[in-house]
Amino acid sequence: MELRELKYFLAVAREESILKAAEALYVSQPNLSRQMKHLEEELGQQLFLRGSRKITLTEAGELLKKRAEEILELQKKTEIELSAPVTEIRGDVYIGGGESYVLQIVAKAAHAVREKYPAVKFHLFSGDMTTIMEKLDKGLIDFGIFIEPADLTKYDYLRLPLVDTWGVLMRKDSPLAEKEVITPEDLWEAPIIRSRHSLDKSVITDWFQRKSDELNIVATYDLLFNASLLVAEGMGYAVGLEHIINTSGKSELCFRPLFPKLVSHLDIAWKKYQVFPKCAEVFLKELQERIA
Repeated sequence: MELRELKYFLAVAREESILKAAEALYVSQPNLSRQMKHLEEELGQQLFLRGSRKITLTEAGELLKKRAEEILELQKKTEIELSAPVTEIRGDVYIGGGESYVLQIVAKAAHAVREKYPAVKFHLFSGDMTTIMEKLDKGLIDFGIFIEPADLTKYDYLRLPLVDTWGVLMRKDSPLAEKEVITPEDLWEAPIIRSRHSLDKSVITDWFQRKSDELNIVATYDLLFNASLLVAEGMGYAVGLEHIINTSGKSELCFRPLFPKLVSHLDIAWKKYQVFPKCAEVFLKELQERIA
């Protein structure tokens, strides 16, 4: 299986047509058809369902599509790293993590690196813990930022020196807005909007003193900003971290901390024995100095 075949495969998956993919790739339709047939024979799997109007992917095809995108992304990242002159600090640093105001220390370190080395670029990816770990393990990102609890035994990591406070985002005219803090009993019957990641065993689940299926969860989210739109419409109360959504001034929303108080630390992690490009090395050094 060659990289060229993976690029051709992704073109067919994107265009849903051998003819359109061949035109986009500037190759002949018969040649592209042969390449895709060879790929299926090599893998021993049917990758396409060939309909009269369009081509769709089989389950095996969907899996290959995901893996092919990851392989080509890693190839591109590697080429960029290796093409950087040895004596010059330049390149791309890839960081993945969830939403948190604690990331301001990461932002400050990134800005300091850019001030010293303008040829260094930073790329941020948002996602839950599972997604970020998967990208980190495959080398698609250099650093992952995790909100505790997270099992980081297979990584090297630094604990960031700030903590996140958990609470509830709600409309200012909602009944619970009159309270200074929110207790588990306040939310047992209320319509709740929760992070998809926190639905599993987590500090939030322990705080509720009830399982997720015993609560009135009306929606889930990956990004609290999206959840805030549901809250603004009066759909429910979003459980999340403080400082992510601006509730000052004319905002129709407010934030109330949980009681008993619940906070989480954040860690920035990287693969053990990781060989970093120079740009990632200087970023890590800058971050370590700031934390120290």
